Amino acid sequence: MIINLLGIDIAKNVFQLHGIDVNGKAVLKKRLSRDKLAEYIANTPLCTIVMESCGGANYWARVFQRSGHTVKLISPQFVKPFVKTNKNDAEAITEAASRPSMHFVPIKQVEQQDIQSLHRIRSRLVKNRTALINEIRGLNLEYGITIPTGASKVKTKLCSILSNENNELTVASREFMNNLYNDLVEIEDKLKNLGKKVQQICRKNEDCRRIMKIPGVGELTATAMISAVPNPNVFKNGRHMSAWLGLVPRQHSNGEKQILLGISKRGDRYLRTLLIHGARAALSKYKNLDNKYGRWLTEKECTLSFNKAAVALANKNARVIWSILSTGNEFDLNNQKVAA
Repeated sequence: MIINLLGIDIAKNVFQLHGIDVNGKAVLKKRLSRDKLAEYIANTPLCTIVMESCGGANYWARVFQRSGHTVKLISPQFVKPFVKTNKNDAEAITEAASRPSMHFVPIKQVEQQDIQSLHRIRSRLVKNRTALINEIRGLNLEYGITIPTGASKVKTKLCSILSNENNELTVASREFMNNLYNDLVEIEDKLKNLGKKVQQICRKNEDCRRIMKIPGVGELTATAMISAVPNPNVFKNGRHMSAWLGLVPRQHSNGEKQILLGISKRGDRYLRTLLIHGARAALSKYKNLDNKYGRWLTEKECTLSFNKAAVALANKNARVIWSILSTGNEFDLNNQKVAA
C-alpha cells in the first residue's frame, strides 16, 4: 500500500483519513482519535497530506511537516462541490486536491498566528468599546443628558456627569454609570497595551518597516498583512493578491463584451477594511503632492468619487505590498515605484 495523497478531515476528537495512490485508487480509509493521529502520521511513509483550512489546520500542518510530509491546505469552499451524499469530507478533500488548477492556502507559523490572535482580540475590544459607548449615550439620554459625538469625549463627559449632583441621575443610575465608566477605562487600557505590542512587532520585523513606507499603510495594516500572507509567492502577481483581498471588480461577461461591476468583497474582510481606511487617509493627505503619485491621486478623485478613489488606492497599495514582500525592495514615494 503506497499512499500518494492523504486527505484528513480534521475535527475535535475523531479524524477521518482517506488515502489514494498515484492512479487515484483508494488504498486507505481509516478513523483515528486525536491522541493517536500524530503517531500514526509519523509512522506513515512520506506522502502529501491535504486538509481543509479550518480550525486547528495550521497546528496539524506544522506537526505533520515535522514528520517530513508535504502538507497542503484547501479552502473549505473549494472542497464542498466534491462532497458526495453520505460520504465523509476526507474523500472530497483528496478529490479536490487532485485538481491541477487547485489553489492552496499558505500554512501559518506560530509567530504569524500570534499576530493574528492579537488582531482578533483587538478587533473584539474595539467592538465592545463601541457597544459600551452607545449604551452609555442611550442610558444618559433617558435622563435628559446628551454626550457629544466622538469616542474620545465620552470619558471626560461622563466624569462631569457623575460629578454633577444637579442632573436627573438617581443614586442607582449613578452607580450603574460609574460601573460603565470603569468598564470603559478597562477596555481602553487593554487597547493601549495591545497597541504597544503592535509597535514592538513593527520595530522588530523588517517586512513591516518596508511596507509601512507606503502611504496609507500603518502599523495595524502592516502586522495584519504579514500574518495573513506568510508567503507572498503563492500569488502569481500583485493583482492575484488584490483579487484574493476582494479589491478588484467583479465581472459579468458574455461572448461579446465584458461588464465590470463593484469590487468582489471576497477574502479577508478585516484586511480589506484596514487597507481602504488607510487609503482614505492617504488620499486626503497626499493628493496635492506635485509628483506622479499626487497627480495620480488627484486624477482618481476627479474622475471617481472619493470612496471609489480610496478603493482604487487600496487596490494599488495591495499590489505594491506584494511587490515589496516578494522582492524585498523598498518603496520610493517620489518616483512612485518600488525601487531597488
